[in-house]
Amino acid sequence: MDRTETVSSAETNTSLRRGRLGVIGVVFFVVAAAAPLVGMTGAVPIAIVLGNGAAAPGAYLVVGLTLLLFSVGYAAMSQRVTNAGAFFAYIGRGLGKHLGLGAAFVSLIAYIAIQLAIFGFFGGLMSGQMAGLGLELPWWLWTLIAWAIVTALSLTSVDVGAKVLGALMLLEVLALIITAIAILVDGGPEGYNFAASFSPAAILAGGLAGSAGIAFAFAFASFIGFEATAIYGEESKNPKRIVPRATYLAVGLITALFALTAFALVTGMGASAVVESTVEYSTVGGQPLADPAAVLFTLATQYVGGWMATVMSVLVLSSLFAGLLAFQNAASRYIFALGRGGVLTKALGRVNPKGAPQNASLVTSVISGLVILAFTVFGLEPILNMFYWFSGLAVVAIVLIEALVCVAVVAFFRRNKGSENIFTTTIAPVVACIGLLIGEYLLMSRFGLLAGTTAEGVDPSVTSWGLSPLGWVLIAVPFVVLAVGWVVSKVAGSENEEFIRDELS
Repeated sequence: MDRTETVSSAETNTSLRRGRLGVIGVVFFVVAAAAPLVGMTGAVPIAIVLGNGAAAPGAYLVVGLTLLLFSVGYAAMSQRVTNAGAFFAYIGRGLGKHLGLGAAFVSLIAYIAIQLAIFGFFGGLMSGQMAGLGLELPWWLWTLIAWAIVTALSLTSVDVGAKVLGALMLLEVLALIITAIAILVDGGPEGYNFAASFSPAAILAGGLAGSAGIAFAFAFASFIGFEATAIYGEESKNPKRIVPRATYLAVGLITALFALTAFALVTGMGASAVVESTVEYSTVGGQPLADPAAVLFTLATQYVGGWMATVMSVLVLSSLFAGLLAFQNAASRYIFALGRGGVLTKALGRVNPKGAPQNASLVTSVISGLVILAFTVFGLEPILNMFYWFSGLAVVAIVLIEALVCVAVVAFFRRNKGSENIFTTTIAPVVACIGLLIGEYLLMSRFGLLAGTTAEGVDPSVTSWGLSPLGWVLIAVPFVVLAVGWVVSKVAGSENEEFIRDELS
């Protein structure tokens, strides 16, 4: 829906400031949300050891290609619908208003959950690093400092946030590329072994129910946030041109970065010894994978120099901060769209004189602040609890919605035929949907590894499912919210017609 209102006041304006972002600005938000340095230091070593070893780079490549196929239909929908709540707008147009509204709340939960996960990771990591420098402060204090800065930045014009994210993201990506190139130029102890990392047999070794499935699960989790391109459609200079380009560019960049850097890690340790070396580098106090970041830092020291490891230890924090700002913006724009459409209070659908969804952003911050305080009061761990629980919940929710978007794309274009070809409107979304459904099964069946919620006495690296009661609750939340949202919308009937008319038209 095109909105042409001019910004008049915080009380009367309900239109996000248009023309603030170009392709690169949108890509900054999306790649920052994916936090590639965090993925390389956290997820990839676990995918290597518990997953398919030297073939972990291939798993990331396959997931990236699946999401590129998803992007085909997603980008085509962006040509027809421009909305700050992209997922639910697309699902509403394709599968009906009631399912669209249910998807809106699932998407909102996903973005708030992943931001909470990052808050926990940031606080825990910052506390540990500062303690090593002699400044011992509790994790929650560092988290609240980041929370306050993120809130302030989210109230400014969106292009200010893009500039901050751009600077942080470029440093992060540059550090990864320099390290990867240094390793690949050297060739490592065994040289290049493309077959061990990218052949179908190696990638699928152990089967989807086994080690390959674990690698795929962590790969899917690493890509969360790429789909946010369409959220910024209203604030872009030309959404029908910028959103598709930004989507393809962001997914392509994230895929190439993960696959290339993961392959460099394998090369640097040697394909035949990669599992053993990863275990050795990450072991702390006899516990393997206790410090997975040490794998990348060790290789950076070996092939580039100790200064690079030091730089990376700082950039991991800036990467987390960039992710916090990106997901703050994503969550607040979903709340804004729901407020503007009348599903939530109308006050949430207004913007300030800078064109930012001020009230929605403040609500997002209040929610995250209350959860941070709750984890502090109950003495829960910022990484083992807050990070793993919420990140597991978020990725299950996002992949569920992505699969629904694929179905919605097919349904929408069957009813609204245009110049799009069959590959765009049917083949790519169907293949992507199959891949996403497989990914969703792998995420849920390996949820204990992702969220640290396995039942007592269960080894999650060799057993599918085997979840604790908390694990089952976290998995169920997205599906329950989707069903409840659908029922509420159905019962509300005409009460949400304004939302349907304005936000899904």
